[in-house]
Amino acid sequence: MERKMIDSLRAINKGVALAVGFGLLGCAAFVLLDIIMRQIGTSFGGTEEIAGYAMALATSWGMSFTLLELGHVRIDLLRSRFQSFGRALFDVFSMIVMSGVIVTIAIKAWPVLERSLVNGSRANTPLETPLVWVQLPWFAGWVWFAIMSCLTTFVALSLLFKRRFEDTEEIVGAFAEEEALQ
Repeated sequence: MERKMIDSLRAINKGVALAVGFGLLGCAAFVLLDIIMRQIGTSFGGTEEIAGYAMALATSWGMSFTLLELGHVRIDLLRSRFQSFGRALFDVFSMIVMSGVIVTIAIKAWPVLERSLVNGSRANTPLETPLVWVQLPWFAGWVWFAIMSCLTTFVALSLLFKRRFEDTEEIVGAFAEEEALQ
């Protein structure tokens, strides 16, 4: 059951990652076109603002994909010295801490969006972008990451309680460290 859930979450997040990737490609094309237009004396204007928004959205939405692909950086000096049970404990502990941090970020992101909604805030730039257009998907990305992190943590805890330590390591382990030691 746990494996099926993680595989489903990975499939969903691969779709999200593809959408984010296409968005970044579109942003890069927009910036490139603006650079070319500057060479002939004109410009769209605001490309740096739009690129900044694209990076914020890519970061908040891309974190879930990175989590499920074991791409987040971890410094595990002690983990490698333990057998599978000890490594599984470290892995689950790191997921509990990460989930706590990400849930806190998602909760703290809400007042930012709420203020923009209530005040009708706009960027203090020539584009005067309504901030809710950017902050709503940004907030949704953090909420998505919090949900993915918590679900992954529950799966890891379930595997730990079932004494399936190798499966726990496969889902939330730190493979880069293992490869470096071999």
